[in-house]
Amino acid sequence: MTTAAQVSGRPAKPPRSRALIAGIVAFVVITAISVSERFGIGLDIVELIGDLWRVQPILEQLVSPNWEFLPKVVDPMLETLQIAIIAAFIGCGIALPISFLASRTTVPNRPTLTITRGILSVVRAIPDFLYALIFVAAVGIGPLPGILALIFFNIGVVAKLLSETIDGVDPGPIEAADAGGSTRTQMVRWSVLPQVLPNYVAFSLYAFELNVRASTVLGFVGAGGIGFLLKVQYGFSLWSNVSVIIISLFVVVFFIEIVSIRLRRRLV
Repeated sequence: MTTAAQVSGRPAKPPRSRALIAGIVAFVVITAISVSERFGIGLDIVELIGDLWRVQPILEQLVSPNWEFLPKVVDPMLETLQIAIIAAFIGCGIALPISFLASRTTVPNRPTLTITRGILSVVRAIPDFLYALIFVAAVGIGPLPGILALIFFNIGVVAKLLSETIDGVDPGPIEAADAGGSTRTQMVRWSVLPQVLPNYVAFSLYAFELNVRASTVLGFVGAGGIGFLLKVQYGFSLWSNVSVIIISLFVVVFFIEIVSIRLRRRLV
């Protein structure tokens, strides 16, 4: 029997997927339950729309930045950059040897590999915000707890990314090193490290870029930098000053991101 699609030369329109329809219905139902007052968070859309009018005076100040406050932003911003640089230098430096211990390519010892990966999983599981809270309680308010928190953050991120890169290196140089009687350390130094070094530098630049953003949030718990100044201005509801800080952060982060992206493209 000849169908209309065969006569016209066009393929037949596929039937609608029941799984897709069921997924959409399930999403709508779950969302409705989540916002309901009895089973969910009790979100009241009408009340939410009414509360939006309270934002108007804040928005009016945010769109009218107090540029006379800009000189007071310079020193905290420099402190934020210093925190990010120190944390990236130390954290990425520690992450380099750890990443070789977390890769099956360079560590055939199963217990060592399991223990290292387990420790890295714990390090990554703890948010940098919680690290900052712990170190602020331990060493006090200032840039030091921010640096310590970001060091652990960088170790978790860079070691994870680099260990996965090491898992995918070309095995040829490694086999040549083994055939030549090289030790495990010599094999890592001359066969693996040259292959992953550009990626390591790129990951380190990415970690530094993340540090600038994260240090802003960490400042809210007393970890120094521009975030602490932002917290003070927010506490006094000086939204015109907050606007200056936000604009300055945007400019600095945008510039760092552009430079970092260009450098990473040249390296990898």
